[in-house]
Amino acid sequence: MITQIRSKRSDSGGRVKDRRKKRLYETGRKPIMTKVGKQHTREDNVKGGTNKQRVLQAEVVNVFNPKTKKYSKAAIKQVVDSPANRNYVRRNILTKGTVVETEAGKARITNRPGQEGSINAVLV
Repeated sequence: MITQIRSKRSDSGGRVKDRRKKRLYETGRKPIMTKVGKQHTREDNVKGGTNKQRVLQAEVVNVFNPKTKKYSKAAIKQVVDSPANRNYVRRNILTKGTVVETEAGKARITNRPGQEGSINAVLV
């Protein structure tokens, strides 16, 4: 099970002895590697009894044009730059801050696709 608890190693590198078992509120999940492709989302149950929309694949992005102050939908062509990981560019993985080539021009993603149900971007 993936957890978000403290490390099992101390600062010196020695192993820390467990005082208790894992708790449900400490659970974590694998990262959602949102890719460019046919639209596909997933809904996960999260703490608090709510659901979280996760984008697994996307082909459309909501683009904001700062000059005209208008939003429009544009198709994603490819990933141009990714501050998270340079390998995400060739794998076409979308994360926050990623620059994508769209029909409207180059745009920077401003939200987290793996945490929210849509992709928003601002023209660069």
